[in-house]
Amino acid sequence: QVQLVESGGGLVQAGGSLTLSCAASRSRFSINSMGWYRQVPGQQRELVALVKEGHSTNYADSVKGRFTISRDDAKNTVYLQMNNLKPEDTAVYYCNCNAWRAGVLYEYWGQGSQVTVSS
Repeated sequence: QVQLVESGGGLVQAGGSLTLSCAASRSRFSINSMGWYRQVPGQQRELVALVKEGHSTNYADSVKGRFTISRDDAKNTVYLQMNNLKPEDTAVYYCNCNAWRAGVLYEYWGQGSQVTVSS
């Protein structure tokens, strides 16, 4: 089992910054990718940013140039630095982890962190 503990959400004014963190506790799992998704009530969960095992990254077009995802393998932690936040970034942000164990890839989710951007 992989447990994900998120921190760093909150309320910020438009143009401000926030950093989300997600620490993965694992036993006998090899982490493949870690990332962040977000969801607004009534809408589907969408990918925000993803960092793979080789540290290659993917970003949603809406956050490119404003958000930066990074990964500290020694700490099994992924970070999402969010700059120049906009009201449309308001959502619950979920940490995601895909991890291998015995040749099987498992997917795990964090508890969700509310990010609210006021105009």
